[in-house]
Amino acid sequence: MQKLVLIRHGESVWNQENRFTGWTDVDLSEEGYRQAKRAGALLKKWGFGFDAGFASVLKRAIKTLHIVLEELDELWIPVQKSWRLNERFYGGLQGLDKAQTIAKYGEEQVHKWRRDPAEYPPPITKEDERYPGHDPRYQHLTERELPLTENLSETMNRTLPFWQEHIVPAMRKNQRVIIAGHGNSLRALIRYIDNLNDDQITDLDIPTAVPWVYELDDQLNRIRHYYLE
Repeated sequence: MQKLVLIRHGESVWNQENRFTGWTDVDLSEEGYRQAKRAGALLKKWGFGFDAGFASVLKRAIKTLHIVLEELDELWIPVQKSWRLNERFYGGLQGLDKAQTIAKYGEEQVHKWRRDPAEYPPPITKEDERYPGHDPRYQHLTERELPLTENLSETMNRTLPFWQEHIVPAMRKNQRVIIAGHGNSLRALIRYIDNLNDDQITDLDIPTAVPWVYELDDQLNRIRHYYLE
């Protein structure tokens, strides 16, 4: 049996301000730093250790993983970062206050934008400062890979190749793996591992900086999962 740990980043400044974040590279809030530190202490308490880490290229996930590994005295393990583990790209919603957006468009529409696997948030244009083509960390991506908006299904489609090409091979080598990601990139992985349908994934909430543990059999099929407490 193998154990895999998923962890959503600690609370970000924009989480604290109730704003849509997406690929905007906002930092952890002070509470987010504390949450990450508590997560690391919890993993240490239960005897977890890791051989390989994976994270998005956004600082709130990178720093969360760094803090967790520091608590475990495992900062030395290799960590691979990929845009494929980024949060869902929320297009024109990025930076907007969620409560104000609900007041303008209605709760039902905003819920669809956030959770419906097929629903697209309003797109941006390539001239928008939020367009990832302006960011050097994405300079290697093709125009097709640079989103103007993104639904959950597309987040899943760009996350799963990284899972298959990098994370699964590490686990097949019996490496103990931790993945620091975001609400929607982790939702995409959970949907795949647990074979969830659209309704089930729509209702799934993932709290910040609480380790989600999978126990997997030798074929990497789920035995069970649980939050570490």
